[in-house]
Amino acid sequence: MLTRPFAAGSPNWTDLATPDIDEATGFYGGLFGWTFQSAGPEAGGYGMFQLDGKTVAGAMAVPPDQAPPSWSIYFQTPDAQVTAKAVTKGGGSVVLKPTDVMDIGRMSVFNDPSGAGFSAWQPGHNKGLGLVDQPGSLFWTELYTPDEAAAYGFYRSVFGWESLTMPMPGDGGSYRMVHPAGRSPDSMFGGLVPLGSDPLESDSSPHWLLYFAVDDCDAAVRTAERLGGTVRLAPTDIEGVGRFAKLTDPYGAEFAVMRGVSQDA
Repeated sequence: MLTRPFAAGSPNWTDLATPDIDEATGFYGGLFGWTFQSAGPEAGGYGMFQLDGKTVAGAMAVPPDQAPPSWSIYFQTPDAQVTAKAVTKGGGSVVLKPTDVMDIGRMSVFNDPSGAGFSAWQPGHNKGLGLVDQPGSLFWTELYTPDEAAAYGFYRSVFGWESLTMPMPGDGGSYRMVHPAGRSPDSMFGGLVPLGSDPLESDSSPHWLLYFAVDDCDAAVRTAERLGGTVRLAPTDIEGVGRFAKLTDPYGAEFAVMRGVSQDA
Protein backbone atom coordinates (compact mmCIF):
# COMPACT_ATOMS: atom_id res chain seq x y z
CA MET A 1 0.00 0.00 0.00
CA LEU A 2 0.99 3.62 -0.40
CA THR A 3 2.43 5.07 2.77
CA ARG A 4 3.95 8.33 3.92
CA PRO A 5 6.72 9.44 4.18
CA PHE A 6 7.33 8.34 0.61
CA ALA A 7 10.20 6.08 -0.35
CA ALA A 8 12.36 6.65 -3.41
CA GLY A 9 10.53 5.26 -6.43
CA SER A 10 7.10 5.46 -4.82
CA PRO A 11 4.25 7.55 -6.28
CA ASN A 12 4.34 10.82 -4.35
CA TRP A 13 2.27 13.21 -6.45
CA THR A 14 -0.49 13.29 -9.05
CA ASP A 15 -2.15 16.09 -10.91
CA LEU A 16 -5.00 16.75 -13.30
CA ALA A 17 -4.85 18.68 -16.56
CA THR A 18 -8.36 19.94 -17.25
CA PRO A 19 -9.95 22.63 -19.44
CA ASP A 20 -11.94 24.08 -16.54
CA ILE A 21 -10.80 24.05 -12.91
CA ASP A 22 -14.18 25.19 -11.58
CA GLU A 23 -16.05 22.43 -13.40
CA ALA A 24 -13.46 19.86 -12.38
CA THR A 25 -13.76 20.96 -8.75
CA GLY A 26 -17.50 20.54 -8.98
CA PHE A 27 -17.13 17.00 -10.31
CA TYR A 28 -14.37 15.74 -8.01
CA GLY A 29 -15.78 17.68 -5.09
CA GLY A 30 -19.11 15.94 -5.54
CA LEU A 31 -17.45 12.56 -6.01
CA PHE A 32 -14.68 12.63 -3.38
CA GLY A 33 -15.42 15.70 -1.26
CA TRP A 34 -12.42 17.60 -2.62
CA THR A 35 -11.98 21.38 -2.50
CA PHE A 36 -9.55 23.41 -4.62
CA GLN A 37 -6.91 25.70 -3.16
CA SER A 38 -4.96 27.94 -5.55
CA ALA A 39 -1.19 27.97 -5.14
CA GLY A 40 -1.23 31.71 -5.86
CA PRO A 41 -0.57 33.91 -8.90
CA GLU A 42 3.10 32.94 -9.04
CA ALA A 43 2.04 29.31 -9.72
CA GLY A 44 0.36 30.21 -13.02
CA GLY A 45 -3.05 28.88 -12.08
CA TYR A 46 -1.82 25.65 -10.51
CA GLY A 47 -3.43 24.57 -7.28
CA MET A 48 -4.24 21.66 -5.01
CA PHE A 49 -7.25 19.47 -4.46
CA GLN A 50 -7.65 18.97 -0.74
CA LEU A 51 -9.66 16.67 1.50
CA ASP A 52 -10.07 17.60 5.16
CA GLY A 53 -7.20 20.06 4.78
CA LYS A 54 -4.78 17.53 3.29
CA THR A 55 -3.56 17.62 -0.31
CA VAL A 56 -4.73 14.69 -2.43
CA ALA A 57 -3.75 15.96 -5.90
CA GLY A 58 -2.67 18.96 -7.92
CA ALA A 59 -4.61 20.51 -10.80
CA MET A 60 -4.25 23.09 -13.51
CA ALA A 61 -6.39 24.45 -16.33
CA VAL A 62 -4.85 23.43 -19.66
CA PRO A 63 -6.48 24.40 -22.99
CA PRO A 64 -7.55 21.31 -24.99
CA ASP A 65 -5.31 22.34 -27.91
CA GLN A 66 -2.27 22.12 -25.62
CA ALA A 67 -2.91 18.79 -23.91
CA PRO A 68 -5.82 16.38 -23.52
CA PRO A 69 -7.59 16.19 -20.16
CA SER A 70 -5.67 13.61 -18.15
CA TRP A 71 -4.22 12.49 -14.84
CA SER A 72 -0.44 12.34 -14.41
CA ILE A 73 1.66 10.33 -11.97
CA TYR A 74 4.94 11.38 -10.31
CA PHE A 75 7.46 9.10 -8.63
CA GLN A 76 9.78 10.23 -5.86
CA THR A 77 13.43 10.70 -6.66
CA PRO A 78 16.32 11.95 -4.52
CA ASP A 79 17.90 13.48 -7.65
CA ALA A 80 15.85 14.40 -10.73
CA GLN A 81 18.98 14.84 -12.84
CA VAL A 82 20.17 11.30 -12.10
CA THR A 83 16.68 9.99 -12.88
CA ALA A 84 16.65 11.81 -16.22
CA LYS A 85 19.97 10.22 -17.18
CA ALA A 86 18.65 6.77 -16.20
CA VAL A 87 15.51 7.30 -18.29
CA THR A 88 17.58 8.16 -21.36
CA LYS A 89 19.97 5.27 -20.78
CA GLY A 90 17.01 2.90 -20.48
CA GLY A 91 15.51 3.94 -23.82
CA GLY A 92 12.97 6.47 -22.56
CA SER A 93 12.82 10.16 -23.44
CA VAL A 94 12.90 13.42 -21.51
CA VAL A 95 9.89 15.62 -22.25
CA LEU A 96 10.76 18.27 -19.65
CA LYS A 97 14.29 18.38 -18.29
CA PRO A 98 14.72 18.65 -14.50
CA THR A 99 13.29 22.01 -13.48
CA ASP A 100 13.05 23.82 -10.16
CA VAL A 101 9.52 24.66 -9.06
CA MET A 102 10.21 27.69 -6.88
CA ASP A 103 11.56 26.26 -3.61
CA ILE A 104 9.02 23.47 -3.28
CA GLY A 105 10.80 20.84 -5.35
CA ARG A 106 12.28 19.79 -8.66
CA MET A 107 10.38 17.98 -11.39
CA SER A 108 10.94 16.33 -14.73
CA VAL A 109 8.57 14.74 -17.26
CA PHE A 110 9.34 11.61 -19.27
CA ASN A 111 8.05 8.99 -21.65
CA ASP A 112 9.02 5.38 -21.10
CA PRO A 113 10.24 3.37 -24.14
CA SER A 114 6.65 2.46 -25.08
CA GLY A 115 5.48 6.08 -24.93
CA ALA A 116 3.68 5.99 -21.56
CA GLY A 117 4.12 9.32 -19.80
CA PHE A 118 5.26 9.70 -16.20
CA SER A 119 7.05 12.28 -14.08
CA ALA A 120 9.54 12.47 -11.23
CA TRP A 121 9.35 14.73 -8.19
CA GLN A 122 12.38 15.60 -6.07
CA PRO A 123 10.90 17.03 -2.88
CA GLY A 124 11.85 20.43 -1.53
CA HIS A 125 9.41 22.11 0.82
CA ASN A 126 6.64 20.06 -0.81
CA LYS A 127 7.16 16.49 0.40
CA GLY A 128 4.33 15.11 -1.73
CA LEU A 129 0.71 14.22 -1.23
CA GLY A 130 -0.67 14.77 2.24
CA LEU A 131 -3.11 11.86 2.16
CA VAL A 132 -2.94 8.47 0.42
CA ASP A 133 -4.54 5.03 0.77
CA GLN A 134 -7.67 6.49 2.36
CA PRO A 135 -11.13 7.11 0.84
CA GLY A 136 -10.89 10.05 -1.55
CA SER A 137 -7.12 9.70 -2.11
CA LEU A 138 -4.67 7.87 -4.36
CA PHE A 139 -4.81 4.15 -3.69
CA TRP A 140 -3.19 2.23 -6.57
CA THR A 141 -1.57 2.70 -9.98
CA GLU A 142 -1.46 0.54 -13.10
CA LEU A 143 0.71 0.70 -16.19
CA TYR A 144 -0.83 -0.61 -19.42
CA THR A 145 2.05 -1.50 -21.69
CA PRO A 146 2.67 -3.63 -24.80
CA ASP A 147 5.57 -5.51 -23.21
CA GLU A 148 5.17 -5.99 -19.48
CA ALA A 149 8.58 -7.62 -18.93
CA ALA A 150 10.41 -4.89 -20.85
CA ALA A 151 8.49 -2.19 -18.98
CA TYR A 152 9.46 -3.68 -15.64
CA GLY A 153 13.09 -3.83 -16.72
CA PHE A 154 13.00 -0.16 -17.66
CA TYR A 155 11.39 1.11 -14.46
CA ARG A 156 13.60 -1.14 -12.35
CA SER A 157 16.65 0.43 -14.00
CA VAL A 158 15.30 3.94 -13.33
CA PHE A 159 13.80 3.59 -9.85
CA GLY A 160 15.09 0.26 -8.55
CA TRP A 161 11.61 -1.23 -8.22
CA GLU A 162 11.17 -4.78 -7.01
CA SER A 163 8.18 -6.97 -7.82
CA LEU A 164 5.96 -9.84 -6.81
CA THR A 165 3.79 -11.80 -9.22
CA MET A 166 0.49 -13.30 -8.19
CA PRO A 167 -1.91 -15.56 -10.11
CA MET A 168 -5.19 -13.97 -11.12
CA PRO A 169 -8.49 -15.70 -10.32
CA GLY A 170 -9.77 -18.19 -12.87
CA ASP A 171 -7.76 -18.26 -16.07
CA GLY A 172 -6.59 -14.67 -15.79
CA GLY A 173 -2.87 -15.37 -15.97
CA SER A 174 -0.55 -13.52 -13.60
CA TYR A 175 -0.21 -9.97 -12.35
CA ARG A 176 3.09 -8.27 -11.53
CA MET A 177 2.95 -5.84 -8.61
CA VAL A 178 5.76 -3.41 -7.85
CA HIS A 179 7.15 -1.81 -4.70
CA PRO A 180 10.11 0.43 -3.79
CA ALA A 181 13.58 -1.06 -3.57
CA GLY A 182 14.42 -2.50 -0.17
CA ARG A 183 10.85 -2.35 1.08
CA SER A 184 8.58 -5.28 1.87
CA PRO A 185 5.80 -6.40 -0.50
CA ASP A 186 3.39 -4.66 1.89
CA SER A 187 4.53 -1.41 0.24
CA MET A 188 3.27 -2.41 -3.21
CA PHE A 189 1.75 0.55 -5.03
CA GLY A 190 1.03 -0.60 -8.56
CA GLY A 191 0.70 -3.29 -11.17
CA LEU A 192 1.88 -3.82 -14.75
CA VAL A 193 -0.66 -5.01 -17.30
CA PRO A 194 -0.03 -6.16 -20.92
CA LEU A 195 -2.26 -4.02 -23.13
CA GLY A 196 -3.48 -7.01 -25.11
CA SER A 197 -4.70 -8.82 -22.00
CA ASP A 198 -7.42 -6.25 -21.24
CA PRO A 199 -10.08 -5.79 -23.96
CA LEU A 200 -11.03 -2.40 -22.52
CA GLU A 201 -7.47 -1.06 -22.83
CA SER A 202 -6.14 -3.04 -25.81
CA ASP A 203 -6.82 -0.29 -28.36
CA SER A 204 -5.41 2.51 -26.22
CA SER A 205 -1.89 3.87 -26.15
CA PRO A 206 0.44 2.81 -23.31
CA HIS A 207 -0.51 4.74 -20.19
CA TRP A 208 -0.68 4.90 -16.42
CA LEU A 209 -4.11 4.63 -14.77
CA LEU A 210 -4.72 5.98 -11.27
CA TYR A 211 -7.07 4.40 -8.72
CA PHE A 212 -8.68 6.43 -5.93
CA ALA A 213 -10.05 4.72 -2.83
CA VAL A 214 -13.77 4.92 -2.06
CA ASP A 215 -15.99 3.59 0.71
CA ASP A 216 -18.56 2.23 -1.75
CA CYS A 217 -17.62 1.52 -5.36
CA ASP A 218 -21.20 1.28 -6.65
CA ALA A 219 -22.27 4.49 -4.96
CA ALA A 220 -19.21 6.28 -6.35
CA VAL A 221 -20.10 5.16 -9.88
CA ARG A 222 -23.67 6.38 -9.52
CA THR A 223 -22.40 9.73 -8.24
CA ALA A 224 -19.89 10.06 -11.09
CA GLU A 225 -22.62 9.42 -13.66
CA ARG A 226 -24.95 11.93 -12.02
CA LEU A 227 -22.17 14.54 -12.14
CA GLY A 228 -21.52 14.00 -15.85
CA GLY A 229 -18.85 11.32 -15.77
CA THR A 230 -18.82 8.19 -17.92
CA VAL A 231 -18.48 4.55 -16.87
CA ARG A 232 -15.83 2.69 -18.87
CA LEU A 233 -16.04 -0.46 -16.75
CA ALA A 234 -18.94 -1.17 -14.40
CA PRO A 235 -18.17 -2.18 -10.80
CA THR A 236 -16.29 -5.47 -10.86
CA ASP A 237 -15.07 -7.78 -8.11
CA ILE A 238 -11.60 -9.33 -7.97
CA GLU A 239 -11.47 -12.06 -5.37
CA GLY A 240 -9.18 -11.20 -2.50
CA VAL A 241 -8.48 -7.73 -3.91
CA GLY A 242 -11.64 -5.62 -3.91
CA ARG A 243 -14.30 -4.03 -6.09
CA PHE A 244 -13.36 -1.44 -8.70
CA ALA A 245 -14.67 0.52 -11.67
CA LYS A 246 -13.11 2.58 -14.45
CA LEU A 247 -14.46 6.05 -15.19
CA THR A 248 -13.86 9.25 -17.08
CA ASP A 249 -14.63 12.71 -15.78
CA PRO A 250 -16.89 15.03 -17.84
CA TYR A 251 -13.93 16.16 -19.97
CA GLY A 252 -12.61 12.66 -20.65
CA ALA A 253 -9.78 12.28 -18.12
CA GLU A 254 -9.61 8.59 -17.22
CA PHE A 255 -9.31 7.25 -13.67
CA ALA A 256 -10.58 4.39 -11.54
CA VAL A 257 -12.17 3.95 -8.13
CA MET A 258 -11.78 1.00 -5.79
CA ARG A 259 -12.80 -0.36 -2.45
CA GLY A 260 -10.09 -2.78 -1.39
CA VAL A 261 -10.66 -5.76 0.84
CA SER A 262 -8.14 -4.22 3.25
CA GLN A 263 -10.74 -1.52 3.97
CA ASP A 264 -12.93 -4.20 5.50
CA ALA A 265 -10.22 -5.28 7.94
